[in-house]
Amino acid sequence: MTLGDDDKRIIGRVERVDLPRFGLSGLEAKVDTGARTSSIHCTDVRVEAEDDDGLRHISFTLLDPEHPDYNGRRFRARRAGTRIVRSSNGEQQERHVIAADIVIAGRSIRTEFTLADREAMNYPVLLGRRLLRGNFLVDVSLRRAADDDEEE
Repeated sequence: MTLGDDDKRIIGRVERVDLPRFGLSGLEAKVDTGARTSSIHCTDVRVEAEDDDGLRHISFTLLDPEHPDYNGRRFRARRAGTRIVRSSNGEQQERHVIAADIVIAGRSIRTEFTLADREAMNYPVLLGRRLLRGNFLVDVSLRRAADDDEEE
């Protein structure tokens, strides 16, 4: 078992994650300590009307048709708000934010995800500092370190 300070799991620069709410497992995710918020690739985002509680919902489709886990389903989630995100090329975008559980290295964690078009990126999920802080230590020399833990 690979543990760091305060029982933080050591993970690599790329890890497999599960998103149970969306029926997705084993997705490769890029660990990005430079990103504040985690992000997930989606398309066709639509803001829906407020419900009886005054909360707004959004609907979206996850992944691209070319991705092996693509199922074409539309998902609906409460919109946790919006966030201004600066991309690696310096461009600012306003993105919708949802909260969802993610399972990484055997730990289930509730976190926020911005919904983004990551079609041009190598990984459909990006894990940011808000998720990593207090839970994981990142060793950039490793890839899928959590997979090694599961095999022990």
